[in-house]
Amino acid sequence: MGSIMGWDVGGVNLKGARLMAGAPPKVALEPFELQRAPACLSSTLAAVAQALGCNAEDHHAVTMTAELSQFFRTKREGVDFVLDAVEACFASDRVHVFGTDGRFRPVAEARLHPLRVAAANWLATAQLVAQAAESCLLVDIGSTTTDIIPIVSGEVMATGRTDPERLASGELVYTGALRTPTEAVARMVPFRGEPAGVSAEGFATLGDVHLWLGALRPEQYVAPTPDGRPATRAYAGERLARVLCGDREMLSDAELDAVARALADAQVASVTASIERVRARHPEITTAVVTGLGDFIAADAARQAGLAVTRLAERLGESAALVAPAAAVATLLEQALAKSVS
Repeated sequence: MGSIMGWDVGGVNLKGARLMAGAPPKVALEPFELQRAPACLSSTLAAVAQALGCNAEDHHAVTMTAELSQFFRTKREGVDFVLDAVEACFASDRVHVFGTDGRFRPVAEARLHPLRVAAANWLATAQLVAQAAESCLLVDIGSTTTDIIPIVSGEVMATGRTDPERLASGELVYTGALRTPTEAVARMVPFRGEPAGVSAEGFATLGDVHLWLGALRPEQYVAPTPDGRPATRAYAGERLARVLCGDREMLSDAELDAVARALADAQVASVTASIERVRARHPEITTAVVTGLGDFIAADAARQAGLAVTRLAERLGESAALVAPAAAVATLLEQALAKSVS
């Protein structure tokens, strides 16, 4: 049946994973802010496909979150736009669109039911994890958001399906390892023995926090920095100083350490609270499976919630775990196609 290419088309990142018989998956993570260059989506898809060695025989499993981009007025418009770009690159009969009902559908059907295929990437990862983990909480923290998905007796037990429903259930938390503004996680930080208010000007992100603290490496900071300067620890310190409306001539390393640690702790606390909320509906769960760029945040939060922790990277490999929805949706399609010809 040829190789299987999995796509997770996001609003700020394009993730791909190509499954080939007898070989480890080839993966790619391409930073791509759709709102800034919408006309380039098709060419970016094509470039990633070429880099991963795709050919005309490949099947393509597609999931997306890009429909939420402010470039679109509705999710229906966003889904159509993404599918237009996919069809411009790949033969329609080789494209399979994954939905929040856990099944694949052809492009034409996906267009008729856009809300069934919008923001379904979390379910692809959860269904893959459910095949190996009898009961667990999947905690996937990427650059922007956190998914907290309960799995019980090998079944995904999510309460919400759409983004609003998932936000309401606590299964989607809008905090991530890179793009989250510092003011989104805390209003006060310590400064010289006093609580100080946090500026709300987008001066720094949690990416700067984790870069300063050493939890992220500069090459992992794959989002634009707030000031346009490089993603280095020195510049991250400058951005963090502005959280207190200061600069590096005003704040010492120790003072920045305290600010960064307070912000990191606040982020972990918010994820922990949501984990506890979701787990309360499924108290039998004792283990968390963590993945994504922010798996270190997920691990800390899960442990604070009293859960044992395993990393999805131990099963998929480090590279594939960073693009888990793309790798998962490709694997699910591979299984579905094999079943259809058996």
